[in-house]
Amino acid sequence: MGRRARDKSSTGIYHIMLRGINRQDIFNDDEDRRKFIETLEKYKEISQCEIYGYCLMSNHIHLLIKEGKESIGNTMKRIGVSYVYWYNIKYERYGHLFQGRYKSEKVEDDKYLMVVLRYIHQNPLKARMVDTVDEYKWSSYSDYIEMKSTLINMCFIYNILSDDSNKAIKMFQEFMNEENKDKCLDYNSRRSRITDEDARKIMKKIIKSDNPQVLQQISKVQRDAIIREFKEMGISIRQLARITGLGRSVIEKA
Repeated sequence: MGRRARDKSSTGIYHIMLRGINRQDIFNDDEDRRKFIETLEKYKEISQCEIYGYCLMSNHIHLLIKEGKESIGNTMKRIGVSYVYWYNIKYERYGHLFQGRYKSEKVEDDKYLMVVLRYIHQNPLKARMVDTVDEYKWSSYSDYIEMKSTLINMCFIYNILSDDSNKAIKMFQEFMNEENKDKCLDYNSRRSRITDEDARKIMKKIIKSDNPQVLQQISKVQRDAIIREFKEMGISIRQLARITGLGRSVIEKA
């Protein structure tokens, strides 16, 4: 049976997610992230697409992109093949890096466009990796604030908000930082695997300590409440046991 054709966006705008195969990391260091952004810049020029937003997480990528002179499928294929070729040479590996085809959803109006952009920028915030959206280095939020990017079409978004540039920037910041219950592309997907590095960052923000093993020294009531919060954030039992030094049975019963 052939693959089902993707729904076509009347605006040409799509929210796209690329995930690592078996949910493995696709970025191991900042050089990898810089290379992916360079790849976006290269194929933006070639395909003449427009990019309105991005966020590079450890094992997945979000893009907000408008189709250019070629189909979005061809553009994404160019980006993926180019990055994987470079990545495989660097790490002396073979084979696929991304999990099957990219996921996508249509963006048909300005209201949902802004919701998707906020969802993308708040990915690290909702993963408890940062306290505010502007702390995360590898999303397009800083491009909008610094207004120096050649990758992002900032004017398109700002013009949706206001003809007055100063007012538009203020409205953008307020909207991007609003608390919300946005439900976008991967809301119903199985939760992304959290790396040990990200798990440690999440733990540090919650327990206010660089040493997760302090959980062994607090009361059972406090400890179990914190463990439940960690599990709700997607940190696995195996990771919790490995990082905190607590037994699996203790974590499972919390």
